[in-house]
Amino acid sequence: MIKKRLIRWIIPALIIAAAAVFIWRNTRPDPIEVLVKAVDRGTVEKIVANTRAGTVEACRRAKLSPSIGGQIAKLPVRKGDSVRAGQLLLELWNEDLVAQAVLAESEATTARSTAKATCLQAEVAQRDANRLIKLRKTGAAPEEQTDRAVTQAKAQKAQCAASKAAVQTSRARVGVARANLARTRLIAPFDGVIAEINGELSEYVTPSPIGIATPPAIDIIDIACFYVSAPIDEVDAAAIIEGMPARVNLDAFGKRAFTGKVRRIAAYVLDREKQARTVDVEVAFTRPEDLNQLLAGYSADVEIILAVREDTLRVPTQAILDGERVYVYLPDQGIVREQKIAPGLSNWDFTEVISGVNPGDLVVINSDRAEIIDGAPATVAGEKP
Repeated sequence: MIKKRLIRWIIPALIIAAAAVFIWRNTRPDPIEVLVKAVDRGTVEKIVANTRAGTVEACRRAKLSPSIGGQIAKLPVRKGDSVRAGQLLLELWNEDLVAQAVLAESEATTARSTAKATCLQAEVAQRDANRLIKLRKTGAAPEEQTDRAVTQAKAQKAQCAASKAAVQTSRARVGVARANLARTRLIAPFDGVIAEINGELSEYVTPSPIGIATPPAIDIIDIACFYVSAPIDEVDAAAIIEGMPARVNLDAFGKRAFTGKVRRIAAYVLDREKQARTVDVEVAFTRPEDLNQLLAGYSADVEIILAVREDTLRVPTQAILDGERVYVYLPDQGIVREQKIAPGLSNWDFTEVISGVNPGDLVVINSDRAEIIDGAPATVAGEKP
């Protein structure tokens, strides 16, 4: 009797349990596919980057034009030529000025010779006057003759001084003539490469009128020194100090990073219409061998390193929500748990974690999905390498 009663109760209980399992399996949410990354130790940097593309600039670049108008008579360089400091780049027709310079130098030579002769005569007159003065004291020379000789010596001395002044004047004329001649010539101010030439032999060039910019006759670039000028948001610029290390990425070189350091921070904020307010920061390249591969005008991005943590606990930055929460996948339970963390330094890739997770914990990196909540069932779709 007892066995029959037990069987009578066990069978309905098993049926109810099976139905409950069936209902639970068919009504519970499907596991969410999550991407995970193991918490590890490594380097985390705090960086700031430019808001718009920066530009590779030459340390020295000169856009030269003659200060007077004239016809191009000499153009000994071509676009792309390497030139040395002091080399002639362009010369206007200046035969009249050359003749004036030759005339001024000839007049200066004549003035020097005249001054020399006049001063020699003054010395002779002074010696004669001194001799007569001595004779006058003994009564051997008449007073009138002595006075005449003294006066003549003074006159000759004055003429000597005037001749010397004339020499200075003639030298000044030579300087003026040479200056006028120099205005017809363009001389390389430093070693560099000719980037642009606007003009041909026998063409007429004119200087830029006031307030109206015209293309330079010669554009010369110093290719021995380059830097990057990049706009940094005014909020980030306050933390930058000259000498801070930086990385430079150029579109022309793909993912290759160049090392650099901050060399200058602009003393004012740029406020351009429809753009965020920025501060121009200049980053110099620190490896001399890199300069040979650069061209002025390359677009560039800079990352200025404000602080570095070595061998610190870190998680992918994209895994963090609201700056202090992550979801940790628990493989033994097949669920995700929300975990608060204390973050430290951070960049686009990694964030330092002071507390809240342990090495090896699997943090969810696609935690921005709305269906991911604390305790939600989950399965790993793939682990980010």
